[in-house]
Amino acid sequence: MSRSFRSGFFLTLAAGSTIALAQALFGPPSTEASGQQTAESRVVLVAVTDAQNRTIVDLETDDFQLEEDGAPRDVFEARIADYPVVVLIDNGSGAQDDLATIRAAAARFVARIGERAVAVGTLASPPEMLATFEDDRPTVLARLDKLALRPGPLAPLEALAAATRLIRDVGAPFSAVIVVAAGPIESEAQEPTDLLKPILESRAFINGVGRRPAAATGGDSDLVRDLSARTGGQFTVVFSQPSYAVALDRLADRLAAEFMVEYLVPRGSNPSPDVRVGVKIPGVRVRGMGVSR
Repeated sequence: MSRSFRSGFFLTLAAGSTIALAQALFGPPSTEASGQQTAESRVVLVAVTDAQNRTIVDLETDDFQLEEDGAPRDVFEARIADYPVVVLIDNGSGAQDDLATIRAAAARFVARIGERAVAVGTLASPPEMLATFEDDRPTVLARLDKLALRPGPLAPLEALAAATRLIRDVGAPFSAVIVVAAGPIESEAQEPTDLLKPILESRAFINGVGRRPAAATGGDSDLVRDLSARTGGQFTVVFSQPSYAVALDRLADRLAAEFMVEYLVPRGSNPSPDVRVGVKIPGVRVRGMGVSR
């Protein structure tokens, strides 16, 4: 698991950490001026907080230090994360009372996560992608506003499979799927391997927001909760309609505080799970979430 240390130390992304299997987002490999050695880039995803656990976003490239497998690496660029996000919304029978509130909360979320590619889809069977990464933000919001109830069961694995297909086509080093559901989504007794395997292999962070009755206690069996745990995402339980917006606002704040730190490695070198990131500011903490390779 990833571990956090104070400034002056480093954060290690161990072999068990979530790893995004994709090429770096920042373009072609870099070449030194001499022309005799070529370098390629990898990207690590981190969040930085102060001693009071408040996120820090006013950082520049020179603030970061990085080692890979014990060897110092040059940090090429550090910037606020802009990886693609897919939002999947429950529009099945169980969401009849909550759909308008979910739509509004999702629209606010989309507006808060910065300039990045966003797609929107549904969970009711058969699931549908209403907007893709090719659509601009006004189009995404307009289609989200028109999302309608479709009475019937949900098809969460089919919806997630469609979302991760979009993500694979983009080839970004990191990605996330946000699932907003009006109730528990039961894990299927026999999960279709042909759907589940590519979802997990996409390495997308799956985050969920799910409503429960106010009297609910303890855990429950939920497909999205399980996938969130397996992919390094986050699952939030809400107990009232206003809490959808609160949960999604917090998630948007978290995404907006992540940094993608690109660093250079010798061309053809093998990726190492031992990537350590530090920030040259006293009293801060660094939390790592993944490294591209």
